[in-house]
Amino acid sequence: MQNIISYNEMEVRKGGSKDDIRQGYNIWVDLTDPTTPELLNVQQSYHLDGKALEEYINKSKRPHVRVLDNHSFTLVLDMKYGDARTLVTEGVYLFLGRGWLVTIHSSEVDLRAIVNHILEEKNRPILESSVDALYCNILSSIVDKYEQLLTAIGLSVTDIEQRSFYRPSRKMLEYLDNLSRQIIILRRHFWHIRDIINFLTHMQEDKPDIKYLKIVYDDINQIIELVESYQDTVNSTRELYIANVSLQMNDTVRTLTLFSAILLPLTFISSVYGMNGLDLNNILKMPIGFTIVMLTMAAVAAALFVFFKKKQWILAREPPVVEYDRKDKKPMQH
Repeated sequence: MQNIISYNEMEVRKGGSKDDIRQGYNIWVDLTDPTTPELLNVQQSYHLDGKALEEYINKSKRPHVRVLDNHSFTLVLDMKYGDARTLVTEGVYLFLGRGWLVTIHSSEVDLRAIVNHILEEKNRPILESSVDALYCNILSSIVDKYEQLLTAIGLSVTDIEQRSFYRPSRKMLEYLDNLSRQIIILRRHFWHIRDIINFLTHMQEDKPDIKYLKIVYDDINQIIELVESYQDTVNSTRELYIANVSLQMNDTVRTLTLFSAILLPLTFISSVYGMNGLDLNNILKMPIGFTIVMLTMAAVAAALFVFFKKKQWILAREPPVVEYDRKDKKPMQH
């Protein structure tokens, strides 16, 4: 589907053609899931590069920018979560010429709403500027969506940090691995976007619309710093998770070892005394040796239990957490 908007400092109108550029209008042509005839028509009208169009046809998703004969070509990605764990990426293909801008994308990207918002919220500065300003603001809006994406990731990181202190599970480890892969993908993509913005900034140093690119460049730098901090947090959480698993495994092995240590001498005493010749159905007529052996076994078990407890190997109390008042520098126990 094709959508065209023509605008200048006086008005914004739907429709138009390349001839309106001579009358002082800027032209934005938006193609959403275009058909082959629509692509060919726009290519002939604006002399779009054939290899660049092939990138849309082949659904290329590596962000980059190329300067061609009569226009530049930029590929960026719109990113969002399809569900709780799936990162969905859609390519946005931008062709920028003198007085015109052509965008091609799938129906999953609502670029029309973005442009309408830009023209309404920043009406006067955008309308008085060249079409480069609209191009820069589209890039800025896409980068703003990255910030929203990172907000969702930040909540996931905070949640997984809190859950790592409880009983670990295999699902939690899988979730950490999936989150780590997503952050690596995002970081690599953001690096590409920064390279694009940096290249465009140096290409348009003499243009007044460079101020928009500088804002986008600052934003993408902040996003990269944020995603790198999330990567460090996820790695630390993974290490903490593995440490908790090892600690719980040690506690389990220690508990089993203590039970074995208590039962081992009891088993030795009962095997030495012998239980085969005893009538366990008539406890009152048991020989005195049976009573002595049972009391000895109970005493040994109790002595071992007290010994282990004294060593804090069993039923150990955790020491209180001591914090210091920042003002008085006095210890406070919790």
